[in-house]
Amino acid sequence: QMQLVESGGGLVQAGGSLRRSCAASGRTFSSYAMGWFRQAPGKEQEFVAATDFRGRTTIYTDSVKGRFTISRDNAQGTVYLQMNSLKPEDTAVYYCAASSGGGAAATSLEYDSWGQGTQVTVSS
Repeated sequence: QMQLVESGGGLVQAGGSLRRSCAASGRTFSSYAMGWFRQAPGKEQEFVAATDFRGRTTIYTDSVKGRFTISRDNAQGTVYLQMNSLKPEDTAVYYCAASSGGGAAATSLEYDSWGQGTQVTVSS
């Protein structure tokens, strides 16, 4: 399994921005697809964004399209989630995940390794 360490969470006002980072180790990062998921209190975990192993294909859930951007630096072994125009409904614990399948995927079952999760809170 790949080890994933997240950083960049925190508290921000509505309309603000945050950048999440997820550093990988233990496997060949450049062969893994990477994704971000989130879970709000009392809700099911939901897909946020994913990128394929090369970073050429990205997919997003509808609620974050145009506001969030996923990117990766294969040389640094890191995936990022830039979150702009944040809304209170974006408040959740955010998790990064790695998929050995290589293709961007929106279902959690496709992912082999998970980060520890970091809280993002957006105040109104």
